[in-house]
Amino acid sequence: MKQLISNIKGDKTVWAITAVLAIFSFLPVYSASTNLVYVAGEGTTLGYLVKHAILILLGFIIVYTVHRIPYKYFSGLSVLLMPVVIVLLVFTLAQGTVIGGANASRWIQIPFVGVGFQTSTLAVVVLMMFVSRYLARNKEKEINFKESLLYLWLPVALVLVLILPANLSTTAMSFFMIMILTFLGGYPVKYLMYILGMGAVVLVLFILLAKAFPDVIENTRVATWNSRIENYLSGDKEDNYQLEKAKIAIASGEINGKGPGKSTQKNFLPQSSSDFIYAIIAEEFGLIGAILVVMLYIGLLFRIVIITTKSDTIFGTLLTLGVGLPIIFQAFVNIGVAVGIFPVTGQPLPLISTGGTSIWMTCFAIGVVLSVSAASTKKSEEKARKENFDNPLDILHEAVG
Repeated sequence: MKQLISNIKGDKTVWAITAVLAIFSFLPVYSASTNLVYVAGEGTTLGYLVKHAILILLGFIIVYTVHRIPYKYFSGLSVLLMPVVIVLLVFTLAQGTVIGGANASRWIQIPFVGVGFQTSTLAVVVLMMFVSRYLARNKEKEINFKESLLYLWLPVALVLVLILPANLSTTAMSFFMIMILTFLGGYPVKYLMYILGMGAVVLVLFILLAKAFPDVIENTRVATWNSRIENYLSGDKEDNYQLEKAKIAIASGEINGKGPGKSTQKNFLPQSSSDFIYAIIAEEFGLIGAILVVMLYIGLLFRIVIITTKSDTIFGTLLTLGVGLPIIFQAFVNIGVAVGIFPVTGQPLPLISTGGTSIWMTCFAIGVVLSVSAASTKKSEEKARKENFDNPLDILHEAVG
């Protein structure tokens, strides 16, 4: 155990925040699981708790394993994984799982394990690493727009188009984060405007085609997106059942909350253990608990920014931003949905919501961030040792000692 702890590198605050969020998640997940057990009649509360514990444990194994890999290898790994991701996305669209009679073409079943895997979540992490690689390799060069269309935007577009039919929110978030990353990476703003326009045209064309030829373009969720946006804009309580129940949960929590496990809205709020788990947190732990959760994500954001400033390579800086910022962005989208700022998106709360794919990919991203942090720390320590050794008194001390 001591050897394991001694091998833990990187930013200790990131480790601490990750651990606190993961450990805290057991309380709301266990409480919200009663919705599935007593209302939906699926499994047992202990079973869901054990499953969540296993997913968290595997997540920390992923964090530890990934953070021990020198981050420079993620550059080449992103290129190798892009074809794999594209094949998985195509397979997902063709063989997507149907859950409860509803289209759930975002998932595939892992053979012999019986666990669902959301391929788009893996695709987003790989995509951010790929974009970081391109920007780092061309940082000192003058960007040629036509060349970047082929080597950067064509792969990006292919992945996003394959995610789009089943998951608009993930596609939109990924495109937004890529635009931010390319802006921070020095990609010309005038070219970004062209890309933004192209993206808008592709989205409009896809929606029009899906509505015009529903039998030809299958496995889409256009009707779901349309109804969610219309219901959100209408403000009708009956049409916004989920949002209204979430608001009731948050309001009834008041300042101190009802206490762990004492939520009542978890029995009425769909997806209370995943998409709307923040509402359950606010109800059971009150305004104080809800604010503390937000502060943890803000703290994680600050540490990610600090790690980027300490990285001695452009790739390390962009990689940290590329895989780190989406975690924070997703967290605030989930929170924004719960409090009624955004329409329902289906985005889980990182490290807290139940769901293996979300937990594992978040842990993978955190492992990458810690890998960059560990490399920066190691280089700083080596520099300090060298400066000390160059001191004549230290040389004499080494010789005598």
